Amino acid sequence: MIRAVVFDVGETLVRDDRTWASWADWLGVPRHTLSALVGAVVAQGRDNADAIRLIRPGIDVAAERAAMDAAGITEHLAEDDLYPDVRPALSALRAAGLRVAVAGNQTRRAGELLRALDLPVDAIATSGAWGVAKPDAAFFERVVELAGVPPHDTLYVGDHPANDVAPAARAGLRTALLRRGPYGYLWSDASVGAEADWRVDSLTDLMGIVEALS
Repeated sequence: MIRAVVFDVGETLVRDDRTWASWADWLGVPRHTLSALVGAVVAQGRDNADAIRLIRPGIDVAAERAAMDAAGITEHLAEDDLYPDVRPALSALRAAGLRVAVAGNQTRRAGELLRALDLPVDAIATSGAWGVAKPDAAFFERVVELAGVPPHDTLYVGDHPANDVAPAARAGLRTALLRRGPYGYLWSDASVGAEADWRVDSLTDLMGIVEALS
């Protein structure tokens, strides 16, 4: 049975539109251009930050992000950045007695912003706070600790086959691939996406999975 569900953040709970728009404006290119490049690198199986590197070769993305922060272009998350199914799905899982947590490749600041949204979850963690990021196996060791139940009783939900599904499965967790965002749509039927225990179109589909296993 599933006793805990842990969620990725970007393109699972939160839309990435605002982030990429900020980057496009900062780099001085049309938002459409950066969006198209993100799609191109995703299709090649590359890190989506490579879209930024195509525009400015040799860029230090982390240092540039710090420069944006210094210029007042800070990370921002608001209610309208959440996908519509987030609160209903998380609330239903929690009401059913499951432990619900969030753990993704985000900054420490993003973790603070997520907590400020007062999501119906038991815990929120980010790679920035942990000092380790997906797909590193150590990240999923921390996920297991966060879930507080054995790996095979934990479901990890994300949109990225290579960052979410494959390493979570190697750690012994059950996995659900969400068909959302560039990775989720493009790679859901590929071999790496096929590794998922389940593929879902909405977070509200998760209650059906949990109930079927209870």
